[in-house]
Amino acid sequence: MTEEIFDCCIIGAGVVGCAIARRLAQFQLKTAVIEKGPDVCCGTSKANSGIVHAGYAAQPGTLKAKFNAAGNPLFDQVCHELSVPFARIGTFVVAITDDGIKVLEKLYQRGQENKIPKLQIITDTQKIRQMEPSLTPNVTGVLYAPTGGIVSPYDLTIGLAENAYVNGVQFFFNSEVVGIDIKERYKVIQTRSKEIKTHFILNAAGVHADEISRMVGLDYFTITPRKGEYILLDKKCIELNHVLFPIPTPISKGIVVSITMEGHIFLGPNAETIEDKEDKSTTTEGLNEIIEGARKLVPDIPVNEAIVTYAGLRAVSDNNDFIIEPTKVEGFINVAGIQSPGLTASLAIAEYIVELLENLGVKLSVKPNFNPIREIPPRFATLSNEERHQLILRNPDYGHIICRCEYVTEAEIKAAIHRPLGATTLDGVKFRTRAQMGRCHGGFCTNRILEILSRELQVPIEQISKKGPKSELIVGKTKDLWRITVEGN
Repeated sequence: MTEEIFDCCIIGAGVVGCAIARRLAQFQLKTAVIEKGPDVCCGTSKANSGIVHAGYAAQPGTLKAKFNAAGNPLFDQVCHELSVPFARIGTFVVAITDDGIKVLEKLYQRGQENKIPKLQIITDTQKIRQMEPSLTPNVTGVLYAPTGGIVSPYDLTIGLAENAYVNGVQFFFNSEVVGIDIKERYKVIQTRSKEIKTHFILNAAGVHADEISRMVGLDYFTITPRKGEYILLDKKCIELNHVLFPIPTPISKGIVVSITMEGHIFLGPNAETIEDKEDKSTTTEGLNEIIEGARKLVPDIPVNEAIVTYAGLRAVSDNNDFIIEPTKVEGFINVAGIQSPGLTASLAIAEYIVELLENLGVKLSVKPNFNPIREIPPRFATLSNEERHQLILRNPDYGHIICRCEYVTEAEIKAAIHRPLGATTLDGVKFRTRAQMGRCHGGFCTNRILEILSRELQVPIEQISKKGPKSELIVGKTKDLWRITVEGN
């Protein structure tokens, strides 16, 4: 039996890891992605703001600036190929004082150095209010970046991963890396369930990238998590046409008010440096900070329209820049410290990894049968009544609404489960279909989705989890638990 050795193994199935996987799938390489979670997009990428940054904010000469500027133009084609919704709605940096105008001028000059097109400073407040009626009347000017946009971070990550998978990339989930052995001919990645052999390792492990690097004896950087909390409001609760940024701080772009691809409004994030790499809790103090910051941009924010709060972690390196480089350990490449604008930079980072591998002597032969197109099931909520009628005639499951808030059908949930890299958890269904993302946030549909997952995966409902092991919702039938308790006594 021939020993299986991968050409490249990517550790981490966030947006950067999956972008690299999809790019490497275009070559005749044996590639794998190793992820400790049960699905792609389980970490930082899941709680990303989904903003495709224009590129004026990053300090010229940094990797952030380089890959932000290079990544932004790539979104149109990639999102088209993957059927991922994407919109260049433009971004505003909002000044509310005369001193703020001076900051806009500095950001504009920085954008010129980064070669960001179409930037302009607008100080005609009447024109600004016409473009953005909800904006504070205290506005004195904005830096307008038409190339800025929005995308769903989980749609993008799932799309990249599915396309990589159908083009031959293998994915190993629930596979936390616990050690790496450097052999003479290859490297052995030890996970909690198996060993995986590979010639090259691409370390895209997010907030845990420094720990992975230390497993091969490299201890030259530290990743510190920076927590950002968010508030998500109901759809169309205010009119908003652009992504709104305040004047940035030294460590953050500030509290943002933005619309999502689905029409929700989100507020945040704040920025808190923490030690615990698993702490995704929200706090009263943090949420109040977000509300206060958002109201400086949009005074009439309807906080009573909030449907959920959540938090995500950004992977901040010692030098506050990306770390993308081969190391003194042959065949080990760090792709670390990917904080904002990491989502925007992800596609360009994947292109650069190809260059690095070529420079390291990897033979990259183009795969002649690579298919860049991802076909997705129809989304019932967006169809006309006639289109819905025709779907129901072909498949009656489209007539069974499971999620009333987002109008998601049983057919869509089944399709999410049986797609390439299909959903195995409640969160997996949520991010592929939007079921549980509406106003009631799963109050109506969760039990129905549990039943469908159990039936389609042919596993007991007690084994169905929200987001992997130790997040199961059901432990048994009430009557059985009562009997065990009584008999036990």
